[in-house]
Amino acid sequence: MPSYSITRPSRQEDYARFSPNTPIVIDNGGSSFRIGWAGESDPRVTFRNVVQRPRHKATGETVTIVGDHDPSLMKYFDCTRTSFRSPFDNNVVYQFEIMEYVLDYGFERLGANLQVDHPILMTECICNPLSSRSKMAELLFETYGVPSIAFGVDAVFSYKLNRQFGRCNEDGLAICSGFSASHVIPIVKGEPVTEACCRTNIGGYHVTNYLKQLLSLKYPYHMSSITWEKAEELKMEHCYVATDFASELQLFQKGNEEAKEKTRCWQLPWVPPTQGDVPSEEELARRAALKEKQGQRLRDMAAARKSIRITELENELTGLEDLLQQLDEVEEPEVSSILSGTKFFSRQEIESAILRVTQSLRKAKGEPSEPEEKNDSSLSEKYPLVSVPDELLSPEQLKEKKRQIFLKTTSEGRLLAKRKRFEEESLREKQNQLDEEKRLENPELYLEQLHDRYRELSEKVELRKRVKTNGNQNLSGGVGRGERLSAAQKERMRLLTSAAFDRGKGEDTFGARDEDWQLYKLMSKDNDDDDNGQDEDEAELARVTSRLQDIDPNFVPKSDLVPPQATPEFSKFRPQSLEDFKIVLGVERFRCPEVLFQPNMIGIDQAGLDEMAGISLRRLDRVDDPIKDDITKSILVTGGSALLPGLLPRLEAGIRQIRPYLSPLTIVRACDPILDAWRGAAIYANSPQFSLQTLSIQDYYEKGESLLSQYQIKYTI
Repeated sequence: MPSYSITRPSRQEDYARFSPNTPIVIDNGGSSFRIGWAGESDPRVTFRNVVQRPRHKATGETVTIVGDHDPSLMKYFDCTRTSFRSPFDNNVVYQFEIMEYVLDYGFERLGANLQVDHPILMTECICNPLSSRSKMAELLFETYGVPSIAFGVDAVFSYKLNRQFGRCNEDGLAICSGFSASHVIPIVKGEPVTEACCRTNIGGYHVTNYLKQLLSLKYPYHMSSITWEKAEELKMEHCYVATDFASELQLFQKGNEEAKEKTRCWQLPWVPPTQGDVPSEEELARRAALKEKQGQRLRDMAAARKSIRITELENELTGLEDLLQQLDEVEEPEVSSILSGTKFFSRQEIESAILRVTQSLRKAKGEPSEPEEKNDSSLSEKYPLVSVPDELLSPEQLKEKKRQIFLKTTSEGRLLAKRKRFEEESLREKQNQLDEEKRLENPELYLEQLHDRYRELSEKVELRKRVKTNGNQNLSGGVGRGERLSAAQKERMRLLTSAAFDRGKGEDTFGARDEDWQLYKLMSKDNDDDDNGQDEDEAELARVTSRLQDIDPNFVPKSDLVPPQATPEFSKFRPQSLEDFKIVLGVERFRCPEVLFQPNMIGIDQAGLDEMAGISLRRLDRVDDPIKDDITKSILVTGGSALLPGLLPRLEAGIRQIRPYLSPLTIVRACDPILDAWRGAAIYANSPQFSLQTLSIQDYYEKGESLLSQYQIKYTI
């Protein structure tokens, strides 16, 4: 749980100086990996217990990075498809492929080569599963050739070390709040009572992650700055444990001076925006000339593109005219051979292409194009095969006839739609002329009548929309459009089902007869007689609205009106200031560490640290009350979370509520909650009786996992 540094450990050069009997001590923690020699005061190598395997951007080679890394070097690697991986699940090793990378790096930094010819003492969690312990032993014995190994609990080693310093007694309670899990271990006569220990999957990682989530939600625009490592640093620097969480929350809700004194701020880097000077007349003239130059350049480019387009169309038109002239000069049998080398199949297609290219050329030159009605005046001449009976046509001519029928129908539909639009525009212009004459005769009366007409049409349209939306729940008690549409859909489904039932037997000939197409007409009807009227009303409403907007400057359509309570209040744009880059830590300072006592705050239904202590004491059935009083007089708190201010008073208040009235209670923090586990293990491994507590490689090969299942070291040697 310490703040992580990017300094990578250096390789030790004195490995050969130690005798093969000197044990190597490994504190395999969920946060950090520490390795060193027995009898020394500090570990030789410490690094973060994670592995990352990115690809090199230049070579594509996969590189293994163990522990911390220099961010300046990571620009050469592609880290988008990889992330940090830990060998732990909570505090149990289960990814032994990752664990092998960690051990390789740790032994290499210590100075070892391929083989490790020293006994090893490795820490593990209390009640470590047999599968994890056996795979770790297999990895150490078969991969590194370790002569002997021993496994011990890190919290017990820390308790034994602090007992030598006089901070705790022979009987006591070790509360270890680590990186990803917390343990409470009763210790009686110097040995841990495994059947009375308690564990919860809450640790410093969850506190840091919760702080990162709260700050990211509070400041979403600075999520890139709120990294996990920065949240860890903020936690260790500013977070504390509240003695009374509820009263502390009320204090910050009131917002008095005491709450302001407890608030901390983290200032992000900010560069004030430069105040631009008012441009001079020369600068404005220069900008105008530059803008005109750029505009002229764009105009020249557009003119060049237009010239190229005109040239291409003229060349295409010349080629089509030459092809048509060539067809006129040859006889009819030779026409098909000439057309086979082109994309056309008949003379009519060439004439249509000439007409289309001519219109495009006129449009490109800016000349008015001929009316489509004039160009397509004689569709029968353009599509001669349409009127010819099928008996007089060859198979190829029948295909061409079907194609000409389709083209003719499309042309007629286009002309009909264009004629309809022209009539509607003429009618609209005529109506506007009549309205203008009425307005000139009596402007005030005309404006009043126009407003009345607008209100009448808008109410009518809105009423129809409400009826359509509400269905049969309208106020009149009638059947709404929604229900009628539902009935129409049911009728369509009935018709479609009956058609499938009638026509589904034998050969499918549906559509061969004209009466079959009547079914589609019935299915397309939804029995809404007012649809046409509704479309006309909406069109008339649009025309009246446009007219009112032209002659009445104070007119605002109803669609533009929003109720006052629904109008969002958007703050006006302002330049960013120093306050916008300030991260304020208020309730987050004590809310995040509170998960150690209330894990349900982050969705983990487990016990807190104070409740775990009471559970462990209740599990000591065979221990008398005087011994339990001795245990509560020697409670040691270790692990990275023990560094949080206010943790000890909060634990004392929680445990005192569980214990009987006036029961003795003493809680102390370890001398160094982070390194005491390794130091205690180093002192233990340096004792002469340590060799009696190890498992040799010969015993492992003879007895296998059965030996590990019964293995338990003695801490009082």
